[in-house]
Amino acid sequence: QPSSQAEVCKQFGSLFDPPGEDENLGIALATLSQVPLNALRHTAVNGTCGWYIWGGEFSDHPEFFQPLHVHHLVAHAPEMIQYLALAPGWRVLLAPEHADVWYDPALLAV
Repeated sequence: QPSSQAEVCKQFGSLFDPPGEDENLGIALATLSQVPLNALRHTAVNGTCGWYIWGGEFSDHPEFFQPLHVHHLVAHAPEMIQYLALAPGWRVLLAPEHADVWYDPALLAV
């Protein structure tokens, strides 16, 4: 049963920091069928909310991620919606019957 974003933040001890519906996140659309599904949140800059979402192996190719408005995520990775209010510095890894959520301070290093 999906939790509310506020419940997820409380469960993991994160500040409640939901992105705006019209902010952009980075998403690797071509990889979303791969397992596991990964997400991490950097500090928000220039109208982005800081979230990056991809499936399978990460790539540093400059065109790996595409911008997507937060409100479109429900069509591409609905299972990630409940985690979006986790503050910058959090990571999520989803696999069948498995979810890992942890804080990674390295994401906040500039």
